Amino acid sequence: MDTSRNGDTSRNGDTSRNGDTSRNGDTSRNGDTSRNGSEIDVLPQMRREQMLALLRTRDFVRVADLSARFGVSEVTIRSDLDALAEQGHVRRVRGGAISRSFTRAERRFEETQLAYASEKIAIGRAAADLVQPGNTVILDVGTTTTAVARALAAREDLYDVIVLTNALNIALELEPLIPRITVVVTGGTLRPMQHSLVDPLGRQLIERINAHIAFIGCNGIDPQYGVTNINLPEADIKQSMLRAAQQRVIVADGSKVGEVALAYFCSVVEIDLLITGASADAEIVRTLRERKLEVMQVS
Repeated sequence: MDTSRNGDTSRNGDTSRNGDTSRNGDTSRNGDTSRNGSEIDVLPQMRREQMLALLRTRDFVRVADLSARFGVSEVTIRSDLDALAEQGHVRRVRGGAISRSFTRAERRFEETQLAYASEKIAIGRAAADLVQPGNTVILDVGTTTTAVARALAAREDLYDVIVLTNALNIALELEPLIPRITVVVTGGTLRPMQHSLVDPLGRQLIERINAHIAFIGCNGIDPQYGVTNINLPEADIKQSMLRAAQQRVIVADGSKVGEVALAYFCSVVEIDLLITGASADAEIVRTLRERKLEVMQVS
């Protein structure tokens, strides 16, 4: 049979055009990921560089804030921060990160005692008014708790009060009040920056007592990220003091409200009262109250 016409597939069966995938099947442009793939690789690095730039303008960045800012999940942000931490650019803390070149380095007691001095005096008086004759009181280290000690000393109606403190300067402030006020020093290892006693051997006595009230200082209190301190050794002592007291009071001038420092030591639900100054951020104070924390502002 002659198939020269009916069986000739030279045109109908020729796939040189219809079956040729040299253009439609060619992925040299549509399927080429050489550009898109490289852009995907660059994005995390660009985002991390912007995070570092942001950290140069503030002390602390929050995971939630970064997630909203960059439009990525909190899981992605945590991964970015972990990568930056591994590279030595940031230090991971609860809820976010701080820069390794953290500008708010710890300052000596003598350098900070005049900051917000009038607020600290008012806070000290309000705190001292909570103490009754016969109470056992824990006084933490710091300039605001020192104001509490001075206010206690001024109350001539107090007697049979025991004050337990890890601050050498507070012990000396109260020494003239003996025997009306008994002063007990916790013991431990001296930390010169704040004249504080810390571990080793800083918690053994604290863990053996039951106090009526504890007045604890801090470097930051935030509704979401809790109560924080600028150094780790004293944060450990603060935790033990809170556990040893029936009533737990944070005393902090207004500049500390809304701040987040390096060392977390408790959440806001673990304290009974915050005594702060009029300079505290009103929105943060409102949020703290919404979290069921009693806030007393004094001036």
